[in-house]
Order: sequence, then structure tokens, then C-alpha cells
Amino acid sequence: MNNDTKYQAPALDKGLDILEYLSAQSVPLSQTEIATGIEKTPNEIYRMLMSLESRGYILRDEVSGKYRLSLKLFYLSHRHSPMDELRKAAQFPLEELANTVRQSCHLSILYMNQVMVIIHAKSPGPIALSIEEGNLFPLPLTASGKVLLAYMPENERSNALKNNAIFKKYLKPQQDDFIASLAEIHEKGAYLKTSDLAAGVTDISVPIGVSNGGGIIACLTISMLNALNLNKNVDNDVILAEAYKCVKKIEQRIGV
Repeated sequence: MNNDTKYQAPALDKGLDILEYLSAQSVPLSQTEIATGIEKTPNEIYRMLMSLESRGYILRDEVSGKYRLSLKLFYLSHRHSPMDELRKAAQFPLEELANTVRQSCHLSILYMNQVMVIIHAKSPGPIALSIEEGNLFPLPLTASGKVLLAYMPENERSNALKNNAIFKKYLKPQQDDFIASLAEIHEKGAYLKTSDLAAGVTDISVPIGVSNGGGIIACLTISMLNALNLNKNVDNDVILAEAYKCVKKIEQRIGV
């Protein structure tokens, strides 16, 4: 018996396949749709669906009978100490940054080939952009995602893009331009551009964890509402400098 098969746990693999497949879908799915997606028969996954539902990992709609992920995995991930330490380390510097630049800001990490917001600091102004913690966003369309991709090892970046539905839809010239833009981000050490997801928003994003030669841990993004013109006397370079100060404080707190 080789090492690949010696320690296999088919039931566990089946459950993980279901969770991973549901996490990649934007809509609830039926038992048949899930089975097709993970290349099993509906009968093969019936007991696993019942088990996952009873443990609270998935929810079944009473009307349609379709399944979707619950928030249990998100809650469990927030009990994991490295994540908790990063959020604790970032909370005060992030709030301080939001008050200084008077714009909302947030920290994001790579999660399941998507961008997950793990902590958000609201602008002190009466009108502010709010990005809820725990939300997932597509890698190619977000400032945070582009920075995370830009600082990945080349093989990891290639795998992430190869399996990304949005990137795969790009024509070859678009893909080449996108990859070239990642190299530019890496060279500059930051990303500053209007948002691809929200009109009237400019994002400034910087990496966390690379200043001392380590790998990227997270990404700090300041999302600025252009129409409010709250920083009309503050140059973007000044805001970027404040972002770097915040990153340094976070890195010192987590020991990198």
C-alpha cells in the first residue's frame, strides 16, 4: 500500500469535497447539483449532507431543498489563534489610520482562492464606506486581491489564477496585461487605483509581512470615497505614507 492511499478517509474526503464545492458557488445547490459538481452520485453524498447539516456546517432551504454553507466555518476560523492574533495586532493601528486619513480601511487575507476581509475600521466621518468582516471578494477584481497575488511565489500565483473563474474568462492579451500589472505592483510596493467593484472609490493597498523579507501575510487597503472630497488638501502620497506607518506597527506587533 503506497503513502497516497494508506491514510485515505473516503467519508472525510467526501465531506470536504462538498464544503469546498459549496464555498466556490454563489448560489444554493441541490443534492443532484452538488453530486454532479464533485463527480459523485446523489446517493453517495446523501448521508454526508445529512451529517453536515446536523452539525451546522450547511443549511438546507425549507422551500427549495437546496444547500448552502452556514457561517460555522467562518466562526471556527476566527477561533484559530494566528488569525486572532493578527486581528488583535491590527485593531488599534487600523483605527488610528482611519482617524488620521478620515477614510475607511480594512485588512484582507487569501482564503479559498478569494479575498477575505478579516477586520475593518470605519471612517470617523458621517458618511463612510463599510466593508463587512468575513466577506469574500474575487481576487482579480479587488485591490487587496491584486496585492496578494503580486507578492505570491510565482508557482502559487499561477495556480491561483489557473483556477480562478474570472481570470480564465479573460482573453490572452488581457491575461498578459493583468500579470504585467502584478509585476508593477510588486515593483512599486503598493497599489493605487480606482476600484473595479465600486464606482467613486479609490483604493490604496499595501502588503503586510514583506518588509523584513518574509512572505506576505495580509493586505491593508484604504478605500477612499472620491465624491466626498474629504482629503482635498491631503496628497495620496501622504495617505500612502500613513498606510506604511500602519503596516509597520502591525508587523511589529506580530513580530515580523
